[in-house]
Amino acid sequence: MWFGNAVLSKYRTKDTETSTDLGIIETATLTLLALIIGFTFSMAIARYDLRQNYEEAEANAIGTEFLRADLLPSKYAEQVKDLLNQYVDQRILFYIKQDQETARQINRKTLELENALWNAVVIPANAQPSPTLTLAVSGMNEVINSQSYTQAAWWNRIPRAAWWLMAAIAVGANILIGFGARNFKPNFGLFMIFPVMISIAFFLIADIDSPRGGVIKIEPRNLIDLKRNIEPKNQAIPLIGDKQ
Repeated sequence: MWFGNAVLSKYRTKDTETSTDLGIIETATLTLLALIIGFTFSMAIARYDLRQNYEEAEANAIGTEFLRADLLPSKYAEQVKDLLNQYVDQRILFYIKQDQETARQINRKTLELENALWNAVVIPANAQPSPTLTLAVSGMNEVINSQSYTQAAWWNRIPRAAWWLMAAIAVGANILIGFGARNFKPNFGLFMIFPVMISIAFFLIADIDSPRGGVIKIEPRNLIDLKRNIEPKNQAIPLIGDKQ
């Protein structure tokens, strides 16, 4: 905005026709910027809601499979329940803000547990095929699929090209406002409102679109509640925010 006023305004003519054309261009640019910000904000909200829904779906799938584990032979049933208990711990950790190395370790541990869980239900199902054991295998398949859906939703971010487009239109809009301003220096604080509001909108969109960072995050409430229900009664349940 300062660049448009201090550098480019010397090329501005003062005739009425030019001022009218400039007003039309400013209005069109600001309208386009508002639409782009609105659509991008809607995309970020949709992705945020999708991540929340998949967290709930994960908790439901794991809880259902924990109950279906009783359909397995007793030896495998206890093994599956123990593995699911560990699996829930890893899924809760997945939603907590982590550094990249810790996040990779969590993903590796999750994959190992998924392989162990799958083997724990497939081995008895192959040994003694029956509709009840097939139900347990189907439930385990749903557990693994729900984790994959969650990971895909976390990778699904606003495209970088959309950010560049928004930034370019925002810069152009600020330059046009500075170019058309006639009392820029006396009203500098007033003119600062527009770029500040645009910056706040950009930061809010970026925060919502960042599943692992920022202030607005997905809390694994359903998984934590599931952990309370499936944790053996004689063990303490470590929860987020609990005092040690």
